[in-house]
Amino acid sequence: MSVTTLHRPTHRDALSALSAAFERGELVTVFGRCTVDYDGRAASSLGPGDRLLILKPDGTALVHTDEQRTPVNWQPPGSEHRAAVRDGRLRVRSVRGNPDERLDVRFERVDQVSALPVTGGRSVDVYGSEEDLRQEILDDPDLVEPGFEPAATERQTAAGPVDLFGHDDEGRPVVVELKRRRVGPDAAGQLGRYVEALSREVPDGTEVRGVLVAPSVTDRARELLAEKGLSHVPLAPPAESSTAADTAASGDGGEPTTVGDSSSEPEDGAD
Repeated sequence: MSVTTLHRPTHRDALSALSAAFERGELVTVFGRCTVDYDGRAASSLGPGDRLLILKPDGTALVHTDEQRTPVNWQPPGSEHRAAVRDGRLRVRSVRGNPDERLDVRFERVDQVSALPVTGGRSVDVYGSEEDLRQEILDDPDLVEPGFEPAATERQTAAGPVDLFGHDDEGRPVVVELKRRRVGPDAAGQLGRYVEALSREVPDGTEVRGVLVAPSVTDRARELLAEKGLSHVPLAPPAESSTAADTAASGDGGEPTTVGDSSSEPEDGAD
């Protein structure tokens, strides 16, 4: 098991670590001085204090202090984690769509960030890469939809290369974006940009369709896809062999990676 830990990172370095951990579906802990605001079925605020934030890949968010076993604030599974640097602070937000709830944790100082690919000995499916997913679709294009015909991989557009390009059974261009894990609105926005870019390249009046292939999407991502007229196909990469899954669950094969103290670096401003 490979563990990444940053001690006294700049806000920008902490943001990079969080973004990468969210993409990999890892368990994240952040410790530092922060404020906490909750808005939803009720509202609450906590002033500046040293607290531990735990973000789980299933969407759970927990804020702990040095007292008691229960968190002082939390969000349930199914929430979506986001992070940004705003006004000289690292802002970590946990958002739930139904009911509408938001937990905002703003760190003025980050003492430690850790990302851990925890399985906890549970029975889990270890999925392959996006390349595995693409190959699976190339072998059986009907997984996207009946009649889909792939034409190119990594097709270039003004918005960047698309994972898979083809045509549907009516001859309409189709942009397929592949994701190996549950995704949020960023993935829907990315697919929308590809579709818009390709629409400017084809003859006027040609409808360009967009399909997001991912195991699952958040509520907000589903809403955004619907608003943009895009589709979601629930599909995960093929699972690795049971030996690989057993190795991942046992935690063998990787030493912790530690990034040294960066407290002397100048802090990045808001992005």
